[in-house]
Amino acid sequence: MRYFTFFYLYIMQGIPSGFALTAVANYLAAKGLSSSSIGTFVAIVGIPWIIQFFWGPIIDRYQFSVIGHRKHWVVLTQALAFLASLSLLLVHDPVKQLTLMSVVFFIHSNFASVQDASVDAIAISIVPDAERGRVNAFMRGGYLLGVAVGSAGLSTVMHYYGFFYAAAAQSALLLVMTALTFCIRLDNTDGFIPSFNFRSSVRPGADQLDNPKLKWLFTQLYRGIMEKRNLRTFGVIALVYTCNSIFIRSFSFHLIHNLHWADNAMSVLQGGWGIIATLLVTLGGGVIADRIGPGRLQIWVMAGVCLFLILFNSFGLMWVHKPLSITGLMLWNFADPMFSVAAMPILMALCRKKVEGSQFTAYMAMVNFCDVMGSYISGWAMTYTTAPIIGMVCGCLIFILIAFKIFKKEQSMIANYAV
Repeated sequence: MRYFTFFYLYIMQGIPSGFALTAVANYLAAKGLSSSSIGTFVAIVGIPWIIQFFWGPIIDRYQFSVIGHRKHWVVLTQALAFLASLSLLLVHDPVKQLTLMSVVFFIHSNFASVQDASVDAIAISIVPDAERGRVNAFMRGGYLLGVAVGSAGLSTVMHYYGFFYAAAAQSALLLVMTALTFCIRLDNTDGFIPSFNFRSSVRPGADQLDNPKLKWLFTQLYRGIMEKRNLRTFGVIALVYTCNSIFIRSFSFHLIHNLHWADNAMSVLQGGWGIIATLLVTLGGGVIADRIGPGRLQIWVMAGVCLFLILFNSFGLMWVHKPLSITGLMLWNFADPMFSVAAMPILMALCRKKVEGSQFTAYMAMVNFCDVMGSYISGWAMTYTTAPIIGMVCGCLIFILIAFKIFKKEQSMIANYAV
């Protein structure tokens, strides 16, 4: 039940993400908008995910309600996200009403980011250490499936019936999943019906243990993030996510704007074909992370991404041949989920006791910032250079990060041996 719950909750998060950041972004590119305009749109949609770290301590501070432990945060924000999604029905022409559409997606992202922070806090508090790799694989797999529905599915609806019906379909899916969340126990202390005696099921002293003061939470959060080892570990992860975002945004824009690919076909390729294989690889990666350790898996994945970026972008002049470009897109579908399966357990292990949810949410906010920053950098860089050069630079940067990690690992081994 735990695996299923996190799987479908992340499906729910992935649908709007796939719709806004892939389907709509590709649609705007096909309509002739500049790379900088599209990059700005993606950045506006992603801004609430950057400030997500503010919500973690508040969620940890006010954990209990009549409907369950942290459940009120999830259900409330899902309902508000559904209402925000309904507001998209006011947009009749996404190009002419780009400002209005950006504002509505921005409002939706605010509620979705709180929902995401709530789910992450629940996950890190109830998932055993030995299962974190597999649970993260299910979470990432659910997100990928949601992105596939939002990008490939809703892009197809938008292509044949218009933006209005795509927004309506998204809203209907969010409504159904919100109703499902209300009926599921997200913690073993939750009941199936609201209870006004919810504190009776909580162990003595929980008010002091689980609901500390906000000042204490923010202090511990700051100390956990600013610890030297944690900064170094997260810095590598953040740079890889940024490089991934820069490459895929520039590559997608190049295919649509320069090679004149259809935006719907592009969205289907990015979110549709190969989703089953990607899910299987992601779930398999979770098992591998639990067995060999996420740190070793992280280096392997970084090496694979580095090799792909350098080789694939060196054939940039041959991207006019669709089989090569399609193969590149299909292979890239494995990069982000596999790296996330390795990186998420590492970030969970860095979190301090009693503020695990807040610290992990802060890391997720910064990862989201990397994605937004990557989109913005990509839009800016495309005005000065080409997508193959951008991808090559990203590959070289990841190579430097691999060398840095190996060097630090060897230093640590030498120090331990000396001791």
